[in-house]
Amino acid sequence: MPDTTIQVENSVSNDEMITEVRDSVAKLCGDFQGEYWRKLDREQAYPTEFVKALTDAGFLGALIPEEYGGVGLGMVAASVILEEIHHQGCNAAACHAQMYTMGTVLRHGSPEQKQEYLPKIADGSLRLQAFGVTEPTSGTDTTSLRTVAVRDGDDFLINGQKIWTSRAEHSDLMLLLARTTPLNEVKKKTEGLSVFLLDMRKAKGNGLTIRPIRTMMNHSTTEVFFDNLRIPASNLIGEENRGFRYILSGMNAERILIAAECIGDAKWFTKKSTNYANDRNIFGRPIGQNQGIQFPIARAYAQMKAAELMVYHAARLYEAGKPIGEEANTAKLLAADASWAAAEACVQTHGGFGFAEEYDVERKFREARLYQVAPISTNLILSYLAEHVLGMPRSY
Repeated sequence: MPDTTIQVENSVSNDEMITEVRDSVAKLCGDFQGEYWRKLDREQAYPTEFVKALTDAGFLGALIPEEYGGVGLGMVAASVILEEIHHQGCNAAACHAQMYTMGTVLRHGSPEQKQEYLPKIADGSLRLQAFGVTEPTSGTDTTSLRTVAVRDGDDFLINGQKIWTSRAEHSDLMLLLARTTPLNEVKKKTEGLSVFLLDMRKAKGNGLTIRPIRTMMNHSTTEVFFDNLRIPASNLIGEENRGFRYILSGMNAERILIAAECIGDAKWFTKKSTNYANDRNIFGRPIGQNQGIQFPIARAYAQMKAAELMVYHAARLYEAGKPIGEEANTAKLLAADASWAAAEACVQTHGGFGFAEEYDVERKFREARLYQVAPISTNLILSYLAEHVLGMPRSY
């Protein structure tokens, strides 16, 4: 395997650094071609070798500061990493949470927690890839979650359930959001929630149960159950009852990074479509000569270019510490739509071959569909923009 470890020198310009990062990711992904992903898909298996390669190269520790053993890059570079993974036909969903979940520890954890966990997350000796927020009864209505954490001396007792907790079977740690003050005892629904860093290695079999959920794509997602799970109070991140605001910044980071993945998917689909349209000859001419084939591909490309501008605009604002609710949500909406348009065009261009496993189109098509729903539904993004940006009445 070529040396793809991130090397960042102070003398290197930002554009040069981004190019180096993109090239390094592309080289790494060259060792994980279509058949690798098809085999995993058939077996519903986790891409252990791919995740290890990303970790060893420093990509998953890109946003962790150098003082904690990370690379110390910004949101733009992190977005480029994930975009390029998907542009190369790979899938970062198995590990992308390691980039943004650690942000809650970095921003709100105690000095002891940062020293204990961040260096190990950076070097891969600990995986923080599970994010326990969504529940079966509340969905994206996060403030209505029912998982509770009750103080018991030096511990908390946790009871409840989470769903769509991806990578729980392959993570050592989980960032867990639970209610520590009953909903009927707080003035605002956003109050009374707390964040915990759960060591799942100790919790399994001691109150934590993990059950995998088979889905239309190989996403390693699960539901998890907490039954009188006892964890030390020292695992509380930040102040008790203030956890909701702690995770908001992480959610915005998640939306930017996943939007970047969607840009990468759109580029992969468009390249695949264009190559096939130029090579496939029917009725004595390449099908790409027909406007019925050309126009959907060209329109999807234009959508991708517009979405790409918004994604990196949001990433730069994030780096500058600016409020980015509008930009992060808009980037996610536009990028998910662009990748889905490119996916539709790609399947239509390939015709029957688009459904054949060996072309990889159907796999990427299934993966791209997810981002109309996760990590937040496009409908909820529209509701957010209508209410908080355009000033219309709350619709939910």
